[in-house]
Amino acid sequence: MRKRIISTGISAVLIGGLLLTACGGNRLEVSSSSASGSSETGSSVEKNSSVAAEHVGPFGKYDPSVKMTFARTVDNDLNDNILPKTPGETIESNRWLDLYSKDLGIDINYAWTVRGGLNDDAYTQKLNVTIASGDLPDVLIVNRTQLKQLAESDMIADMTEYYDKYASKLTKEVYNSEGPGILESATFNERLMAVPYADASVESTQYLWLRQDWLDKLNLEPPKTMQDLLKIAKAFSTLDPDGNGKDDTYAMAITKNLYSGAMGTEGFFAGYHSYPNMWVTTDEGTLAWGSVLPETKEALKALADMYAAGEIDPEFGIKDGAKVAEMIAAGKLGINFGEQWNPMYPLISNYQNDPEADWVGYPIVSIDDTLPKVPQKFRTQWYYAVRKDYANPEAVVKLINLHLEKNWGENNEFDYYYMPAENGAVGVWKFSPVAPAPTNKNLEAFNEIQKARKLGDMSILKGEPAVIQGNLEAYYGGDTSQWGWEKIYGPTGVFNALNGYIENSQVMREEFVGAPTPTMVDKQSSLRTMELEMFVRIIMGDVSIDEFDKFVENWNALGGAQMTKEVNEWYQTIKK
Repeated sequence: MRKRIISTGISAVLIGGLLLTACGGNRLEVSSSSASGSSETGSSVEKNSSVAAEHVGPFGKYDPSVKMTFARTVDNDLNDNILPKTPGETIESNRWLDLYSKDLGIDINYAWTVRGGLNDDAYTQKLNVTIASGDLPDVLIVNRTQLKQLAESDMIADMTEYYDKYASKLTKEVYNSEGPGILESATFNERLMAVPYADASVESTQYLWLRQDWLDKLNLEPPKTMQDLLKIAKAFSTLDPDGNGKDDTYAMAITKNLYSGAMGTEGFFAGYHSYPNMWVTTDEGTLAWGSVLPETKEALKALADMYAAGEIDPEFGIKDGAKVAEMIAAGKLGINFGEQWNPMYPLISNYQNDPEADWVGYPIVSIDDTLPKVPQKFRTQWYYAVRKDYANPEAVVKLINLHLEKNWGENNEFDYYYMPAENGAVGVWKFSPVAPAPTNKNLEAFNEIQKARKLGDMSILKGEPAVIQGNLEAYYGGDTSQWGWEKIYGPTGVFNALNGYIENSQVMREEFVGAPTPTMVDKQSSLRTMELEMFVRIIMGDVSIDEFDKFVENWNALGGAQMTKEVNEWYQTIKK
């Protein structure tokens, strides 16, 4: 196994790179009411032996209490939807922070907050500045590359013994639900250097969303093969499915980024047994980047043919997701590959503009007699990293335990701590600075609802399935804002397709779940840019499909071959 590089602090090169990143982009929206930094909380004092003796066990309470600072985001849902519906609660004072203080003796403050999500520029910029300064909050939520940098710079606590000792039974069940991958992704030199923000690979599953009303109008059956889908694409773009007498519709929604949970191409590629943008197992038992395998060339050729036939928006190469979503809302597209949540965005906007618009989710289809494997990308990309000199690193594990227990434990209080009905069933769980969840909870909720339907007794539903059923009943009662829930969790909802994938052994999870390799850190960003640019040019006909072979050569020469070597070296260590 590759040795970990240790230093007494972040290198000058790393600090310079982080500061350069932080200086660009949008202005930060930093909370003016946030708490002071970790250096002022007193939480970096030596561990007190009397305190340590009192908090034994996964739910043991600190007495006296301990202080903990976080950095966090405040996304649009939390700011614009949840806060207005939970009067009397704020980011700094709410039911979750009260619970952690009362039950665990952990008093939480925020060193800083920014508007937006974890993937937004504001958080990335502020986080990079914080890391470069060396003045860390007690807990930071970092991505895989930042975690690697912090671990190699010896700035964060080794969480191995704390996780082993303090993680509850439910926590360990959740973190082992996808095999060793979730914890392995935060492991360096056999040491767990952070507690992952466990995310569900199953939620990356791709489905084929179609305008059912267009199919019906054109007397077309749902596709069973890729050939069927290509015929539908031609019909959607040439037979005036919207009936306005104009040649103004296209078939398939695609953005310039190609890979996405909505309006992407990965479900289409899978129909050709191609799995770009993820590491897959070859027939030889090694790992390879799916984008450079021969099957990808065939799928690109099919997309190029669709583009040439006018079935794909000629301007897709310069349009991001928001722009393509506008086309969906305007009723100009009828095919969308994406994840289960797509009815919530962007498909509902089409329905809101046109109540006749009816999107239905189907399984993806194959170009031949072999069922396509359905890619499930490894989704755990964020980690709770604890600064090295924090006195009680085990406290973050206890927070995770309690969050899971209050929402999904045997004696849960889901209706108060997750989606309380009296607050419009908004996700108050977002008040918590830690937010793990069981990785299969959405599919399990669907199956519980299906079971209740068969029994004819919806009263057996508890927790999240009961809340979802309430949304379904609201839709059936005329609340059209709940349309998306019916498309996902209704009797013919898209999770039926997921159950079919599982029954047919079609699920294919991404194989590489380790920390970024050295070449990934240095080269992967530029390789991804090169890949997207070349694939878009091939689809748009700017270059011949044969340029794919040259792209593969260049990809290997510019770092891809070395990255693949490093990935397979890692793969050998976990196979032993």
